[in-house]
Amino acid sequence: MTLFSRFHKFASPMHFFDLAGKIIPWLWWVFVVLAVVGLIGGLVYAPTDYQQGDSFRIIYVHVPSAWMSLFIYMNMASAGVVSLIWKIKVADAFARAAAPLGASFTFLALVTGSLWGKPMWGTYWVWDARLTAELILLFLYLGYIALQNAIEDPRGAARAGAILAIVGTVNIPIIHYSVEWWNTLHQGPTVSKFDAPSIHWTMLVPLLAMTASFMAYFGALVLKRTQSELIAMEPRSKWVMERFKSYINPTL
Repeated sequence: MTLFSRFHKFASPMHFFDLAGKIIPWLWWVFVVLAVVGLIGGLVYAPTDYQQGDSFRIIYVHVPSAWMSLFIYMNMASAGVVSLIWKIKVADAFARAAAPLGASFTFLALVTGSLWGKPMWGTYWVWDARLTAELILLFLYLGYIALQNAIEDPRGAARAGAILAIVGTVNIPIIHYSVEWWNTLHQGPTVSKFDAPSIHWTMLVPLLAMTASFMAYFGALVLKRTQSELIAMEPRSKWVMERFKSYINPTL
């Protein structure tokens, strides 16, 4: 079996369901370990920032949440491309499963950003370019979810959602580069600078650990939710019956 064939078989709901079941427990362990490392490193061992004091420590939730909001949306858009071109059910199920998680991370990024902004800017909200674009991203997530619930035909809902997700990607570079394109209150990049991160390693390592833990958390949840979406798509299929036969009442 070629490498392509091995990967291609996981486009099958049955094979994807089984693979997800094996991966999910490992992702939970990765999440727990990295979250403990990141929180202890960020809240205990990282030094106090010379300008922001201890209020900077909110970055260990805010920054990973913001990164995840972009990461998840791009994954949804990629799944939309796969859905439109190859009509793979797993891609539809993944996008539907990811949308509420992406909306949650985006909301968390906005809330923690507002809490951070109050001591730094003197207000919870300003119509800053990055904040406004992030708010638009939240609306894109909510619009996708509403669209999925409004269209009864599953295939039609998947197609409409895929188009919305792909079109919405124009907002992603705006969020990422807004602090460089416009005069904005939001601080510039510190980790993703090409020369060197302008953040000390004692602060950077916990931040990266928290980001990786958020990714593992998302991975575990989205795989579990995708499994549920696949079951909902094919409730009477043979593979679903075989895996859940002990839960099915034979008299029904």
